[in-house]
Amino acid sequence: MSASAIADTRWMAAAVALAEKARGHSTPNPNVGCVIVRDDIVIGRGMTADGGRPHAEAVALGQAADAACGSTLYVTLEPCAHHSERGPACAELILAAQSARVVIAVADPDPRTNGVGIARLRHAGIDVVTDVLADEARRAMAPWLTRRALGRPMVTLKLALSLDGAVAMANGESRWITGERARAHGHLERARHDAILVGRGTLEADHPGLDVRIAGLEERSPRRLVLTSGDAPEGWEAVRDPASIANLDHVDSLLVEGGIETAAAFLRADLVDRLLLYRAPILIGGGRTLGDIGLASLGDAHARWRPTGSRVLGDDRLDAYERVRSTQEV
Repeated sequence: MSASAIADTRWMAAAVALAEKARGHSTPNPNVGCVIVRDDIVIGRGMTADGGRPHAEAVALGQAADAACGSTLYVTLEPCAHHSERGPACAELILAAQSARVVIAVADPDPRTNGVGIARLRHAGIDVVTDVLADEARRAMAPWLTRRALGRPMVTLKLALSLDGAVAMANGESRWITGERARAHGHLERARHDAILVGRGTLEADHPGLDVRIAGLEERSPRRLVLTSGDAPEGWEAVRDPASIANLDHVDSLLVEGGIETAAAFLRADLVDRLLLYRAPILIGGGRTLGDIGLASLGDAHARWRPTGSRVLGDDRLDAYERVRSTQEV
């Protein structure tokens, strides 16, 4: 790998980290990260602001000011090329700043920009490099990309399990299967989602707050949804069935957290894109497990989930998986 390619990978990784930081709070716009470098020094950095404006490039260029002239700009998504009442097109901002080089991870699937932003920059004589850390950037921006591709939020299903696969005792007791560190990680996941959903049974039995109880992140608590055919209590929103999540406004990322029947319903509808399995080193025996998730045969269970990472959280272990989908599905 050339020195230039090594540098591009290094700085794009920093942009991806910024995109991850904005996840769950930029909706309805993508959570983009941007880093501007000149003479191997960062002169500007930005991520999409809460609510989607200003864009990451605008924030980073504002920091860099006049120093942006002749710089290299790293961004996780192709700079937008369409005009909006909410702000200027980022491609135009980059042209005005006279950046010498732009490195992009992923092309913008929005038909108003797709390829247009790149073409506009190149037409102006800017050196444009694409597909740098594309997979990492797609994973960081997966909720927005899922909404664009599938017309619904990206769904993460969180389950706390015993070693024998139980999510609760036979009598329904489930507090607490996992330890404090695993539960704290679960709160971090809440902070990265637009909304969180539980079933009616979980709501009535546990009265969960579903807020983020980590110092400094309390304001990152997501919208609270309940899967029910009836009315939702004050402070909650009713979701009638799993498929209706497509109609949720300003929700690109949904965390399904409570109830084995609710979990099974989302799996049965094939609406789960990501699994977070928190496994505690305990055996329950005769406990409650997931019910029917719609598989016709054992063969149908294979090649559906791809492991994406694991980590130890105190005495517990977290395993993460993503749904394998064909290009036709996406």
